[in-house]
Amino acid sequence: HRSASKPATTSGQVTIAGPIVQAKDMLAGARIRELLSAGFTARFHFLVELWSEGSWLNDVERRLDYDVIVRHVPLERTYEVVQVTQDRPFSLGKFARIEDAEGAIGRPTRVPIAAFATNRRLYYQVKLEVEVLSLSDLDEVDRWLRGELQPAMSGGRNPGTVITRGFRTLAARLLGGEKREYEARTATFRV
Repeated sequence: HRSASKPATTSGQVTIAGPIVQAKDMLAGARIRELLSAGFTARFHFLVELWSEGSWLNDVERRLDYDVIVRHVPLERTYEVVQVTQDRPFSLGKFARIEDAEGAIGRPTRVPIAAFATNRRLYYQVKLEVEVLSLSDLDEVDRWLRGELQPAMSGGRNPGTVITRGFRTLAARLLGGEKREYEARTATFRV
């Protein structure tokens, strides 16, 4: 079974450099492997937040998000894994075995959100959204990975595309596309 992402324990290094996030067994299910083999792309969206506890409400102090995208490249018989942070893609490699691609997804990643001195207790929270992308999203990801960002960023798309994307997303869900969410948090600490 898939396990949620786990922020590292709160040692001195975590408060200075940020938590280490690791997701395990993200491609372990037969369903997600079938979808990847069928040409769908899997997106793992990580949202890491530093929270402070208040007397009435907790506050988000800092946040950072990044994506890990996995797609099957049939002509090469490989699985390509790319991490995207602040709109910058970074290749984590191409792998012949899906287990090796899963290892690239699950590698420990230090998230540079340092804690700070305060009277309040702090904690890190990680949310992970796993989504198998629709066919239109797959095309957009492919164009984006090749550096063709302008249509998506400038809003210069055909308005009809929005409707088409909606239908394709619905069709992808009906064909078996999936979306899962995980969440984990550290114990509270003080700096």
